[in-house]
Amino acid sequence: MVETSEFAGRILCDAALTLGEGPAYDAATDTAWWFNIVGKELHELHLGSGVKRVHALPFMGSVLARIDGTRQLIASDAGLFLRDMTSGALTRYVVLEDGKPGNRSNDGRVHPSGALWIGTMGRSAETGAGAIYHVAGTAVTRLYDKVSIPNSICFSPDGATGYFVDSKVNVMMRVALDPKTGLPAGAPQPFVDAAGGSADFDGSVCDAEGHVWNARWGGGAIERYAPDGRLVARHALPARQTTCPAFIGAKLDRLLVTSAWQGMDEAMRAADPQAGFTFELGIAVKGVADPLFRL
Repeated sequence: MVETSEFAGRILCDAALTLGEGPAYDAATDTAWWFNIVGKELHELHLGSGVKRVHALPFMGSVLARIDGTRQLIASDAGLFLRDMTSGALTRYVVLEDGKPGNRSNDGRVHPSGALWIGTMGRSAETGAGAIYHVAGTAVTRLYDKVSIPNSICFSPDGATGYFVDSKVNVMMRVALDPKTGLPAGAPQPFVDAAGGSADFDGSVCDAEGHVWNARWGGGAIERYAPDGRLVARHALPARQTTCPAFIGAKLDRLLVTSAWQGMDEAMRAADPQAGFTFELGIAVKGVADPLFRL
């Protein structure tokens, strides 16, 4: 049995976000980015100076990817948008699910090939309302449908393996990929089965050694899984609804973790006063850089 390591990190931001999600790191500017999905906010933190900015959005953003030194891609309930990093101007890029106004984007990540995997879900997590898509340039391919809460999308460093989960099912899946395209090269297989457990698989990221770091919604922890599915480490965080990790820092040796208070009543929030905060885990990791999205 793997023992849980006590939290030895720090609070990066004490803004209590309803649904903190989608963290990303831009090494070129030493800046961490993440979303308050239901609050329609994009948060920006320059790590070196500690300067924090919050950008209001006209939609529910959930995933950010860097394109180049001046542009970002944002996934949202209104589709995919290009964002100018200087002005904040948004330009529609791709519509993901035309005719499904009840859906929004959720978890996603850029594959080493430059293609984006992005999941959608119902705004109230309706069963089977969403899907997982592969976006290469403007070409959108639906990979998996009837998904309720898509999460844990991440990739091995060589791009040959992908991971994802439907948090309502709570069985993390592994699938062989074409490293050149990020498209599936076989059928998904169970990687870690946590069905019926007290905590759900939420966002994940894959490190330089091919280990998967997963945030456990309801478990107040980050768990690390070896490529064979073994749980090798568990690290506590001071917020029960941890949502997603991201590698940060010049050496990508630090781990940022977002959290949320969505769904909590007053008593639950009083018992979990740091719910919605953004944390640094406080241990050394071997991260990899977020790939650029290729237009």
